[in-house]
Amino acid sequence: MPETFILIPGRTSEQGCGISEGKYKDKYQREVNTLQVAPGDMERMGLADGDRVRLTGEEGQVVEVAITPAKKDELPEGVLFIAYGDVSSRMMAGDTHGSGMPTSKGMEVTMEKLSA
Repeated sequence: MPETFILIPGRTSEQGCGISEGKYKDKYQREVNTLQVAPGDMERMGLADGDRVRLTGEEGQVVEVAITPAKKDELPEGVLFIAYGDVSSRMMAGDTHGSGMPTSKGMEVTMEKLSA
C-alpha cells in the first residue's frame, strides 16, 4: 500500500567525491540512484536495504529506485532523501513559481514497495 512522504533532494559529500572520479563511475551513480529512507519508515513498510520502490510525484511522474536506510537520527520519519541527479530531476514538476527553477525541495510523493 503506498504511503505519502516528503522528498528532499540535495547534495552529499559522497556525491562530491564520486564526481571527481566521473559521473558514470559506480560511486557517483550509486549515490544519485539510491533513496535514503528513515529506519522507522523502512521497518513499518517492511522494507530492507536494497529493496526497490516506486515513487509517484504530485503531477504523476513515476520513478523506480533502490533504497537504503538513512543513518540513525539523520532523517526524520516521513521524509525521503536522494542526491541530486537523474531520479531527483525526473521527480520535479514543471512549475517554477516565477523563479525559472523547478521546485526541488519538499516534494510530496507516494512510495510503495515493488514486488521482488
